[in-house]
Amino acid sequence: MMAGFPIWYELMTPDAAAIGPFYRATAGLDIPAEGTMMPNGAEYRMIGRPDGGNAGGALTLTPAMIEGGAMAGWLPYFHCPDIDAALLQAKALGGQLWMDQTIPGTGRMAMLSDPQGAPFYIMNPVPPPGMPDAKSDVFDAAKPGHCRWMQLDTTDAPAANAFYTALFDWKTDQTMPMGAAGDYRFIECEGQQIGAINPMIAEGASPAWLLFFGVEDIDTARKAAQANGGTATQDIHQVPSGDFIFMARDPAGAAVAFVGPRKGAA
Repeated sequence: MMAGFPIWYELMTPDAAAIGPFYRATAGLDIPAEGTMMPNGAEYRMIGRPDGGNAGGALTLTPAMIEGGAMAGWLPYFHCPDIDAALLQAKALGGQLWMDQTIPGTGRMAMLSDPQGAPFYIMNPVPPPGMPDAKSDVFDAAKPGHCRWMQLDTTDAPAANAFYTALFDWKTDQTMPMGAAGDYRFIECEGQQIGAINPMIAEGASPAWLLFFGVEDIDTARKAAQANGGTATQDIHQVPSGDFIFMARDPAGAAVAFVGPRKGAA
């Protein structure tokens, strides 16, 4: 697997139980009532997909984490076969290291932020026992219940592009003009588009990765989001692929987006 392909997603939240109904109703994602306690006092829950696989994990933020500045949000994990080399490269390019740890049986991971401040993880995972060639399936550009798209909203798209293409095996040659803001730059990895670098960011917003989860019907998902404590930040509209999207915040404040067809009435 190439460096920079998404292999996991993590939802950091102050209250995993409170956001469960929102994700279950919008995208069929199941956040269980109980998780596994970690040594630092945080609780971790696997997020189930409708097809029985995992969409990622939910990390319940501890008071100490929140006091230290951690906020509700989704973070991507990118595959990285050489963590040491990547950390040196990231530091040289202006990135910041927040955490570096090895979990026996899971692998080594590091949490970084890019030069503009968007947080993300790199990880060199340990394959499951007896499955040396196992590959993550959390990203799928076509299936409901999976992350189908990833968008980096940033204050300096050219600088962000230089950072990530130096760190990962990404091709970012294809662009879509966005007027005075600059180009919307598509990210290709493993022979497929996985997302884009977006030069348009709301005034006062912090740079961050925005994940788009696939849904069966965008109108149904939009109504479910509102009915389960979510707040739409950008309403339903069509994108060049022909799909429809909307952006929201879950009940705990994490930014998230949804993508899918429009089967019902608006």
